[in-house]
Amino acid sequence: MNRLITLGWLIVLGAVVAVLSVPESREVFREMTRTYPYAMGFLKIALLGTMGELLGGKIVTGAWRLTGIRLHQRVLIWGFLGWVFTAVFPLFSFGVDGLLETGLIPGSGSALAAAFWKSFFMNLIFAFPMMVFHRVTDTLIERGELFSIWPLVEVYNGIDWGNMLRIVGAACVWFWIPAHTVTFLLLPEFRVVSAALLAVVLGAILGFAKKRAQNRG
Repeated sequence: MNRLITLGWLIVLGAVVAVLSVPESREVFREMTRTYPYAMGFLKIALLGTMGELLGGKIVTGAWRLTGIRLHQRVLIWGFLGWVFTAVFPLFSFGVDGLLETGLIPGSGSALAAAFWKSFFMNLIFAFPMMVFHRVTDTLIERGELFSIWPLVEVYNGIDWGNMLRIVGAACVWFWIPAHTVTFLLLPEFRVVSAALLAVVLGAILGFAKKRAQNRG
């Protein structure tokens, strides 16, 4: 069964890459993203973010788990983050463009410098809190409390913050800033799907962090 799930996971990922590689389907994708930005943001992150989380679960347990993990709730959280990403990318993009135009940061006229600064500020301000939010909701889902009053103090105190900072926080610098610099060099309609593909990596990073926390416990 594990091999069958692995094959299915790879087929879905390959299908996404194929859609973006074929000019005709890529143009349809671009048009749908421009017309329905929030719906597409939800679908892209819900699909690929969940795939990343399943991969992270495999890293933790050594086997794929599709049942007993409240999968529909995990899909919902990733879809919600897709909505957030849809707004966050233009928020930092337009904000940094304004800083460059007024000379408050160096690099005006350079596409690479602009992409770097957008990635830098987004990861400095947004990325780690977003990952903490995901860790909190992941814990709530595991406890069966996502749709109840959130015991935030208890969940907050239960997080291994040293581990989060060493692995997840450090990844914001060594991985996410370079990765999102490339993302901001893409056309706007491809930025959220790039984030969706990177969400697969995010799931792996969070899974690795969780495994380290469990081993330390």
